[in-house]
Amino acid sequence: MKLRSVIPMRIAKIGYIIMSLFLFSLGILFISQPDISVQFIGKILGIVLILFGCIKLVGYFSRDLFRLAFQYDLQFGILIIVLGLVLFLKPSEVINLFFAAMGFAILADSLFKFQIALDSKKFGIGKWWGIFALAIFAAGLALVLIIKPNVSTKVLVSLLGLTLIAMGCMNLFVAITTVKIIKHQYPDYIEVDYFEMEDENK
Repeated sequence: MKLRSVIPMRIAKIGYIIMSLFLFSLGILFISQPDISVQFIGKILGIVLILFGCIKLVGYFSRDLFRLAFQYDLQFGILIIVLGLVLFLKPSEVINLFFAAMGFAILADSLFKFQIALDSKKFGIGKWWGIFALAIFAAGLALVLIIKPNVSTKVLVSLLGLTLIAMGCMNLFVAITTVKIIKHQYPDYIEVDYFEMEDENK
């Protein structure tokens, strides 16, 4: 029986880790440089979201062993690719909705991670509570971005940076704890060739 290739799983897991670290780095940049151009933020985040969305789609179709980390990444991957394209192509036109849009995207990711945490508990993954706690933290920050309190743009940029750090940590933790790559993994179904037997009486 032909074994399933683990290459897509490795690409997805490594890509998840790299993009999570990149989100973490962007968060630190935004906190340390809150006066950075919001249009520049839109461009760079647009690129990151497009790449992350592609990684999520690869993860969804990789069919890893537990099917936890990537189970909702078809819908969410498409969502953040579209959001990334809008932010990259039209940053000046969506500037008023920029922080709210990012807040909704991160909130959606957090809600998916809530379910992943509960599923991880059923699978017996001991660190499911870490996913749950990070999801709560990221969701809380995302809600603040959506509400968009009456503060300066610099404060909002810093808040966005903190939210990206939470999102990066959450996705990194999920990738490390729930994505298991087994080299000798069989496909989900067995292909069987059926042959019509001739009637012996003929």
